[in-house]
Amino acid sequence: MKIFREILSPLVAVIAAFIVGGIIVLLIKDNPFETYRILLANSFGSVKDIGWTLFYATPLIFTGLAVAVAFRCGLFNIGAEGQLYVASFATAWVGIKFGGTVVDIFGKQEDWSWTSLPAVLLVPLCVLTAITVGAIWGAIPGILRAKFGSSEVINTIMLNFIAIALVSYFTQYYYKIPGDPILQTAPIGEAAHIPQLKQFLPFIPDDVPLNFAFLIAILMCVLVYIFLWKTKWGYELRAVGENASAAEYGGISPKKQIILAMTISGALAGMVAINEVLGSRHNYYDGFSAELGFLGIAVALLGRNHPLGVFVAAIFFAVLMRGEIFVDAFTRYVSKDIGMILQAIAILFVACLQKYSKK
Repeated sequence: MKIFREILSPLVAVIAAFIVGGIIVLLIKDNPFETYRILLANSFGSVKDIGWTLFYATPLIFTGLAVAVAFRCGLFNIGAEGQLYVASFATAWVGIKFGGTVVDIFGKQEDWSWTSLPAVLLVPLCVLTAITVGAIWGAIPGILRAKFGSSEVINTIMLNFIAIALVSYFTQYYYKIPGDPILQTAPIGEAAHIPQLKQFLPFIPDDVPLNFAFLIAILMCVLVYIFLWKTKWGYELRAVGENASAAEYGGISPKKQIILAMTISGALAGMVAINEVLGSRHNYYDGFSAELGFLGIAVALLGRNHPLGVFVAAIFFAVLMRGEIFVDAFTRYVSKDIGMILQAIAILFVACLQKYSKK
């Protein structure tokens, strides 16, 4: 029963969503088999398609794990979006200031860096920055909840606005190259770039930005599982999520676990910067997220807050993100909104299966 709840439940929900989605496609007088062929063929049809799908899945794994850890402690972290924004900007800032970034301003070379560190030092520093800044931004609502009883839902929503506004301001007035029409920072130093997987796997096409962040995401799935189910701290965190009063009676501090859960959650969300800043864009681009933090909530729900379920759910969402564009272009009546419809149906089925499994 436990395996069904944690592993099979998301898969059953996805299959059911495709069945219901197929009926909807039939009702609008289009071909569901052709629609799904286009959707899946452009997600798994070639090495290039698979590479792009895994690239889209990488940040969703991080944000899904972030939300899942908070859920396990009985908390609802809606702030992953803000946490990944501040972490991404901070990571880009470190990559600029310690990466030897030289900017061309109207034909004049200007050094924006403080120093130039080698890759062996700069990459770990940037990764540590992403984790630390995300953790700090996540800890703020955790502390407010633990110390004052304020709702982490409201606090994380408000902190999202603050985070996005702050990084937009600093990007616009301090770190955007003058004359650049795009709201983005100067590029980070080359020493801050993490390797692309195509450097080690030559069969991956050059235009696929899949990088080492995907392997880090898989590692984090393993580490989160070990933490939650194989350590004393993870047991205490889950105990508070199940019943805070009983956990406190057993000698566990709910306040401590709330702060710990939100800090870890923020750190995981901040790791999106590894993929986006160090692995692909190589700068901070305002608005890059496309609501990855909010999608992490859906990923965690579909994955039933289990690391393996989160991984499967992230792949599912990535398939929809990759394939819906081609469905919109190559079907007669089906638009790219089919992706959102399938996501919603899958989550509804998960909720139904969860209720059934508790009986």
